[in-house]
Amino acid sequence: MKLTLASALIALATAAPAFAQSAGDWTVGFGLGWVSPKDDNGLLAGAATSVDNDLRPTITVEYFPWNNVGIELLAATPFEHTATIAGVGTASTKHLPPTLSLVYHIPTAGKVTPFVGAGLNYTTFFSEKSALGNVKLDDSFGLAVKAGFDVAVSDKGALRTEVRWMDIDSDVSLNGTPIGTVNIDPVVFGMSYVMKF
Repeated sequence: MKLTLASALIALATAAPAFAQSAGDWTVGFGLGWVSPKDDNGLLAGAATSVDNDLRPTITVEYFPWNNVGIELLAATPFEHTATIAGVGTASTKHLPPTLSLVYHIPTAGKVTPFVGAGLNYTTFFSEKSALGNVKLDDSFGLAVKAGFDVAVSDKGALRTEVRWMDIDSDVSLNGTPIGTVNIDPVVFGMSYVMKF
């Protein structure tokens, strides 16, 4: 009897162990995050502003004080974005967006474990550059939410796919004069490999 691809995948799914989390567990995840700011980023110097996307390595550390409920810290290498101010010019900045979340991992007893979470994001901006002059972006503090799922590859490892939304707004000044607020509010797409300890 010939084994089809579909039946092979079903057999793999039913044979793989669950990626369960118990009180006292730790997980560490290594992956990539794609930060995609919303389309309308507000007005700077009275002109429409757009902010581009960026992809960078990420790391997550999560501790489980209760079964299936974790406290997660997201960190990353610095993201870099260019803001284009229509008819005026461009400015670039780097930022770090550490995010602390409370995450509920929905038990399924199978190899796929969905999760949802909410928390707080703090974004610090640095290395601002522009031919327009001395540009400064204030740090941001706001809500963050996430959802995704883990696919177990062993009882200690899983592949993770997730999406986050972060409330990131920054007041901008040029040569010490306020010129408006940039509303970044990105969707962050992430893929990573997660290990349980």
